[in-house]
Amino acid sequence: MIRNLLYISLAPVAIIGLYVYIRDKYEKEPVICLLKALFIGVLLVLPIVLVESITGQFSNDFPAAARPFYNGFFVAALTEEGFKFGAFMLFIWKSRDFNEKFDGIVYAVYISLGFAAIENIFYVYKGGYDVGLLRALTAVPAHALFATVMGYHFANAKFYPEKRSRELFLAFLVPFAWHGLYDSLLMIKKEVFLLVFIPVFILYWFIAFKRMNELSAGSVFRNDLPLPEPDDGDDFQDIITG
Repeated sequence: MIRNLLYISLAPVAIIGLYVYIRDKYEKEPVICLLKALFIGVLLVLPIVLVESITGQFSNDFPAAARPFYNGFFVAALTEEGFKFGAFMLFIWKSRDFNEKFDGIVYAVYISLGFAAIENIFYVYKGGYDVGLLRALTAVPAHALFATVMGYHFANAKFYPEKRSRELFLAFLVPFAWHGLYDSLLMIKKEVFLLVFIPVFILYWFIAFKRMNELSAGSVFRNDLPLPEPDDGDDFQDIITG
């Protein structure tokens, strides 16, 4: 039984990791670098758990109606996306292997999957098969979706220096906003908010795949098409859509 729970915990992580590896079709990252990114994500569990255990103690200081938003945005999203952002900047940003825009998504997702793997093991061992199935369809993909938009903006920051400050800001702000809203809607535990959660989650998928397709199509290692210019749309719209 324990082995089966481990398989259920890690299966969605492996599937998403394999999918992103396959999507990186023009210049794949070295496997050793991907394993390093995964391991970095695993190591993030300790400081994240520590910080969340401290900030979570203040939850009861807020009115009951505000607690889901405090826990969703400031306990979970701020801590987890903040550490992932910091890890990317510390270990990936200056790496010579970060040599095309799609790499931003690849490394951000693999860091996130390392964290998601350990988190998922904890929840699945505690909750069983049903929790494992539910998280395979929601929580684990959600971590990858947040990382996709983070990696997208990291990529634009890396390869468009004139927009670096703005894109680095968005590399944190967008996944933080997505993650906070995702968690808050679930923590409220009311059916009407679940009805809001479903289209929001679908929108996350749509935007993340759009960003992934954009960077893949614009790979510098693709010889049949010119490199597209980044979207110069309205800043507020970019923040909302990732």
